[in-house]
Amino acid sequence: MTSDKINLVDLLKQQRLCDSLTVKEVQLFLDYTEILTYKKNEVIADIGEIGDSLFFLIQGEAGLFHDAGAGETVVGTIHEGELMGEMSFFDMEPRSVRMKALNNNTKLLTLSRKMYTRLRVEHPYIAVNLLEHAIVSLDHLFRRVSSDVATFSTYLYGKGKR
Repeated sequence: MTSDKINLVDLLKQQRLCDSLTVKEVQLFLDYTEILTYKKNEVIADIGEIGDSLFFLIQGEAGLFHDAGAGETVVGTIHEGELMGEMSFFDMEPRSVRMKALNNNTKLLTLSRKMYTRLRVEHPYIAVNLLEHAIVSLDHLFRRVSSDVATFSTYLYGKGKR
């Protein structure tokens, strides 16, 4: 086993995805993935694309940008260890944000749809853990957005007023 794979196993073992997986199962999961490296400001996935990969940020940061025609606006930041791209990957709808690397040497662990399909058939227990991780990731996203909307609403309308 290479040192890169050992480091990834250590990183993934700290994530909710691998809470109930053995080290061997984490290593099996890694066999279905690929590491991609991006430069600062390089587009990882773009608005309008259908998600054909799921991404785990393993080094650096990524930004989520919305473009309403008047320029890009940052709508979120993804940090090391977080999952991204899960909405479009699972619902197969066009992406609503652009994902870009915020640092040089940003590394992503990617799981393609083809490899995910194989994983579901060959190792369903690992795939179920991945789905649970995606649900928790989406829940965290929803809670952050809800909190931001509540804060904005309070700022806009004043405390307790509507």
